[in-house]
Amino acid sequence: MSDLIVIGFDSEEAADSVLLKLASLQKEYLVDLEDAVVAVRDKTGRVHLKQSLDLTTLGAASGLISGSLWGSLVGLLFLNPLAGLAIGGLVGASTGALSGSLADYGIDDEFIKSLAATTPSGSSALFILVRKAQPEKVLAEFAGLQARVLKTSLSPDAERNLQQALSKTVGTRELGDPAQA
Repeated sequence: MSDLIVIGFDSEEAADSVLLKLASLQKEYLVDLEDAVVAVRDKTGRVHLKQSLDLTTLGAASGLISGSLWGSLVGLLFLNPLAGLAIGGLVGASTGALSGSLADYGIDDEFIKSLAATTPSGSSALFILVRKAQPEKVLAEFAGLQARVLKTSLSPDAERNLQQALSKTVGTRELGDPAQA
């Protein structure tokens, strides 16, 4: 089961940089993200979502491949595989893009928009679904971000540890600085 974590930031760029850092931690197998979305509330109060997965492009690509394959096979029946390839690829890409744009994978977009609308103008929020993580190592990477936890599905103790790690300054005794031990 995945855990939902929503973290709010005071600047519009901070959530993007944290997501980039999480992507690098995912390559090191310290965190396994199921979905991630950055919500930015600009100075005018409009909410903009940046999905980590572009389902429209993904659907178009897979539709193009499967449509081309099936089109070629049908084209062989009518002794014109190139026309079948072209028509099948076009139809497959179109239907794949449409189905990708209508799909909602991971975190519900309406939930993201409603929660992001409560944040101050000129701020951002990071919505992540975490399958699994190494909490001690991940929290050490984000110590002192001066961010706030907006919502989680974590246990109360884990949520408290996350908020403490985000609000602490780097190098304090509570984070286990070896120089002060």
